[in-house]
Amino acid sequence: MGRLTRDVDTKYTQSTNIMIANFSLAVNRRFIKEGEERQADFFNVTAFGKTAEFIQKYMNTKGQQIAVIGRLQNRSWEDDQGQKHYATDVIAEEVYFADSKRQQQNNDTAELENTLNNNGVEFNQLDDDSLPF
Repeated sequence: MGRLTRDVDTKYTQSTNIMIANFSLAVNRRFIKEGEERQADFFNVTAFGKTAEFIQKYMNTKGQQIAVIGRLQNRSWEDDQGQKHYATDVIAEEVYFADSKRQQQNNDTAELENTLNNNGVEFNQLDDDSLPF
């Protein structure tokens, strides 16, 4: 479980026209050393097909918290200088929303406010105390 570090990058395979979604998750470490800030690890994640389409449609916002179930996959390649490189990626098989409903509503409200303000519309949010009922 972690937060998206950037917007999701999607593309389609040329031969089979299957969607591929690539993104990076920042995952907080469970323990904090005394006197230090919390540390995070960053994982590259790839999803295919319907999972990729779901991610593109509903989980495409930097900072959104999501949970991923998948497998690790190693890959290697040789660069132009003949040097061998290795990488380990997470292949997402299932994805889930991990933000609370309140956090998601706050994010949606902030996004709407941003959009309205950018279009010259003043946005005034009402709180429960200002409602007549």
